[in-house]
Amino acid sequence: MKGVFSAPGDYIYFKSQIGTKQWRYYDFGPKVVPPLICLPGTAGTADVYYKQIMSLSMKGYRVISVDIPRVWNHHEWIQAFEKFLDAIDVHHIHLYGTSLGGFLAQLFALRRPRRVRSLVLSNTYLDTRTFAAAMPWAPVVSWTPSFLLKRYVFTGIRDGPHEPFIADSVDFVVSQVETLSREDLASRLSLTVDAASVGPLLLSDSFITIMDTNDYCAIPQQLKDQLSERYPGARRAYLKTGGDFPFLSRPDEVNLHLQLHLRRVGVEARPDLVRGISKDGGGGSPSEKSDEKGDRNDPGKDIGESSESPSAGQLSPAPESSGSNSLGDQFLSNTQYCLVDPRDKILPFLGSLFNNHHVVATGIILQFVWEVLVSYLLPFYAESLYITL
Repeated sequence: MKGVFSAPGDYIYFKSQIGTKQWRYYDFGPKVVPPLICLPGTAGTADVYYKQIMSLSMKGYRVISVDIPRVWNHHEWIQAFEKFLDAIDVHHIHLYGTSLGGFLAQLFALRRPRRVRSLVLSNTYLDTRTFAAAMPWAPVVSWTPSFLLKRYVFTGIRDGPHEPFIADSVDFVVSQVETLSREDLASRLSLTVDAASVGPLLLSDSFITIMDTNDYCAIPQQLKDQLSERYPGARRAYLKTGGDFPFLSRPDEVNLHLQLHLRRVGVEARPDLVRGISKDGGGGSPSEKSDEKGDRNDPGKDIGESSESPSAGQLSPAPESSGSNSLGDQFLSNTQYCLVDPRDKILPFLGSLFNNHHVVATGIILQFVWEVLVSYLLPFYAESLYITL
């Protein structure tokens, strides 16, 4: 039936409850266990914690790794993250954050203390003043071309000879940065320089673990020392080496410290709920296997769908176990999306009205012209800022 479409009232209510921010995340482990939610830094995605997911979920812990959504200030982040937790029906959480993710974890614990049970903070900080001072072009970050944003992010990653494991971790994170859009990078850098600081938390220091690397890190040592002074009663977990991304370069040590932290704060693993696959090489009922095949064709799943992420009974065995399926296969097919922003539907909608090829080509040309103009005008703007200062 043609005509003006009117959204149902219950759909409007559903949208108001969840929000319009896109959340891409991985969720593994028994649903009855309070989850450990991993928050990446500026250069990270939900994929960077895959080693923690594969190890801890097979031991009976629930691990959720998320991408930082496209938000532009810390107040918006807190509201979006709370709605995300409500959407996946999670009330009490344990947060593991590195760099920017650790700062956002502290802000959420400050504003929503009843929901956060413990914190694991790695190579992070308490306020954003240092980063704001080092980024005088922050007012035009949302207009900056993608290649300039990526170049700025890469300058924070130490370049030079690394040992093999650290070099591999850097290469992996760089590959993840290449997958981020201009808007995603701009929003993360906006969060890095948005004026905010972490005040005293209601959470006891005994429920906080500080896990830092002692070799080198993009976060200045002075900021890391301020964090340690703020939480004098927190447990310390120092890694001799590991670089900026110890969760990739030193996964065994990081996983051990995470497991010890979860045990100390009272999280009981449920390895009895992690079972292997059946003899025919598939896990679950035939309907679940058919859903799995459908998921591999469509890697993104919405909150409103009936299928869920692999729970305790759906996890496949460890890589060394027998069977044709593996946890890595399920990991790749378990990307989930929590309500895509409706503004992302504009271009496909226009393409259905007109010619898709013409719309896409026009969009590419406009984007290219815009980036070229900004790339030429940005140095003049930055120069004027320095002259003003």
